[in-house]
Amino acid sequence: MLRLPPFLRLSPRYAPYALLAPFLVLFVVFGIFPLLFSLYLAFHSWEPTSGLGAMHWVGLDNFAFALQDEWFWKSLRNTGWLAVASGLPQHLVAIPLATFLHLGFRRWRNPMVGAWFLPYITSSVAIAILFSSLFSTDYGLINLAIATVREIPLLGALMPNAAVDWLNDPDSLKPAIATIVFWRYVGFNVVLYLAALQTIPVDLYEAATIDGAGRFQQFFHITLPSLRPMILFGVTLSVIGGLQLFEEPFILTGGKGGSDQAGMTAAVYLYRNAFDFNDFGAASAMSWLLFLVVATLTWLTHRAFRRQGD
Repeated sequence: MLRLPPFLRLSPRYAPYALLAPFLVLFVVFGIFPLLFSLYLAFHSWEPTSGLGAMHWVGLDNFAFALQDEWFWKSLRNTGWLAVASGLPQHLVAIPLATFLHLGFRRWRNPMVGAWFLPYITSSVAIAILFSSLFSTDYGLINLAIATVREIPLLGALMPNAAVDWLNDPDSLKPAIATIVFWRYVGFNVVLYLAALQTIPVDLYEAATIDGAGRFQQFFHITLPSLRPMILFGVTLSVIGGLQLFEEPFILTGGKGGSDQAGMTAAVYLYRNAFDFNDFGAASAMSWLLFLVVATLTWLTHRAFRRQGD
């Protein structure tokens, strides 16, 4: 048996702390310190190239600047629009789709779930490049499909008369980004709801069937109430993720927010303030204001889904 030298032997009393130390050190360095430094920076004006000694206390000036900055408010409106337009359809589609997969693909369920989950683990850059091609004004498949539908009587009247400039028209850029976000995350929500569906006792459905309840009645009176905790979890993740949306609009608009800043989310604007405009203090103040918005909406989401009497 290998015996450690005496100076490497740990008392059982201190061994757990020694084993946890690597994680705690990394968490403090890369988790706690950036958080506290961001809060400290929100009250200072700083020129990073001049070192830490160039930091000057400005009190609440950065927060006042953020609250009076019309571009910050526009980025928040863009973020809210995209969060609703991409997040709400995710759950409206994911719940019935997960139910369909649960009931109709018992043997082939896992391959189907894997196919739906694939966009979630695909590189954001690859997704942005793919959809940039699909949304191309002259050669994109989406405009080609619209042109094809335009030839169909009645349906054609609902289509635009010319090719849509998805990535340069301010009115079209946000729907394009919302489509990408929806496509990427709907599979993730399907997996969540599918996992929750497998915990519902089969006895409930058998008893409902004996009582004469149909598929729709079982869905609305058994499936949906049973999914309530998972719906709360999924919607909360969508709220947090939607308000922190960064990668898709940043890549699609080249990091500039697009025409008329229609694709500039709050996270993209924070990045631009810090690294394009070199104003780290304002960016930190805006990040904490965004945190307050996320915390408030998360609390409201919990209140909305809370059962009466909880």
